Amino acid sequence: MSATALTEVEIQAQTPASLPRRRRHLTPGRRVGQVALYAMLIALALVYIYPFLVQVATSFKTEQEAAADPISLLPQTFTVAAYERLFLHSDFPLWFANSAIVTIVVTLGRVFFVSLAGYALARLHFRGRGIVFAVVVGVMAVPTVVLLIPKFLVLNQLGLYDSYAGMILPLLVDAAGVFIMKNFFESIPASVEEQARIDGAGTFRVFWSIVLPMARPALITIVILSFQGSWNELSHFIVSTQSPDLTTLTKGVASLASGQLSQGTQYPLKLAAAAIMTIPVAVLFFVFQRRIMNTSEGAVKE
Repeated sequence: MSATALTEVEIQAQTPASLPRRRRHLTPGRRVGQVALYAMLIALALVYIYPFLVQVATSFKTEQEAAADPISLLPQTFTVAAYERLFLHSDFPLWFANSAIVTIVVTLGRVFFVSLAGYALARLHFRGRGIVFAVVVGVMAVPTVVLLIPKFLVLNQLGLYDSYAGMILPLLVDAAGVFIMKNFFESIPASVEEQARIDGAGTFRVFWSIVLPMARPALITIVILSFQGSWNELSHFIVSTQSPDLTTLTKGVASLASGQLSQGTQYPLKLAAAAIMTIPVAVLFFVFQRRIMNTSEGAVKE
């Protein structure tokens, strides 16, 4: 072997890649700081989750125990009387069904319409596009409570008051969703759409078959926000309905808080209803929490 080859072998043997990695040792001060940080995070997590645990535990207590010891996590007498009363002796199943119908329709409709609006503002060039986007951003700054009376007047004038249409139609478009989708579509390179246009695809075909599948992270975000928002909506349903047959979970649980079914504290009954109401949103979030964090993959090969 030549001297040059030996030199190259020696150089490669001495490169940092071939050397064993040294473990980084924390100094006592940094180790104490790290332990304190984790302890603070654990304490904050416990403070955040403890009320939910109390809610679930109290729903399995008796009325007397819930009133005497409301914050304990272990029921002395385990009972499902509160859940039996909700499902067998109240309108809770009807409330749940109304919320499910409205939430599913609103979520699907909002994802479709805000995607269309966001793509139009991001890609289509038309007169007044900047003004339209400024109006969308301005709507986001308007407090919801300001629009309650005008919303009631419009629904009543159009004959949509106290109907599923009145509950659903005003929630189908959301300014924040349009803002999110517009920004995401602008982050997708326009060159992705050029090949489809060369092949003769129209605007809607490009949107539906090319761009929309790439916007999966933004779509999942809109699904979660739309589902959570419409499922927990209360003020809109107060001004759009009055019939007991159209009562949603939020209105129903609010009526339980005022003692609709009987007298007394009814802590197990109220917290059982609140616990059931929390489940769909929690399940949806835990299912999609990883995908919502993903970023879009590159679509154009360099």
